Amino acid sequence: MNRKQLLAAETFHYSYAHYAAHLGGNIRFDKWMPDDVDTLERAEQEGWDDSRLAQALEVPEDRVEFWRVSYQRAKDIVDAPTAAESFRRRVRYSIQEAVEEGLTGEREIERLVTQICYRPAAYAPVGRPTQPKACF
Repeated sequence: MNRKQLLAAETFHYSYAHYAAHLGGNIRFDKWMPDDVDTLERAEQEGWDDSRLAQALEVPEDRVEFWRVSYQRAKDIVDAPTAAESFRRRVRYSIQEAVEEGLTGEREIERLVTQICYRPAAYAPVGRPTQPKACF
């Protein structure tokens, strides 16, 4: 996958293996999500306000901050200097998101554990099992 596809996978919260499996014949993965990444990048570079970005992404204005943060985190993960640091950042963001969403009980903790277990899947070769056996 190229950098834009990696950014799209991260921004839209897909594992790389899942995203790669949908490339080639799926307009959502081949065009629409990468185009949204281009839009988020341009908005960042040109300092677009929330209204303009909402219109360009065709989302409610109250969701713009979510997509800005998601894109920023995606860049931070994809542009990490090493695979190990990328993994650490993925796990950190999973924990932060769980806390922001109100990590309060066993059910939420179990969902977080599952998300963390999926993080190594991003580094598995496409076509191989992507879930660590110990997590499932």
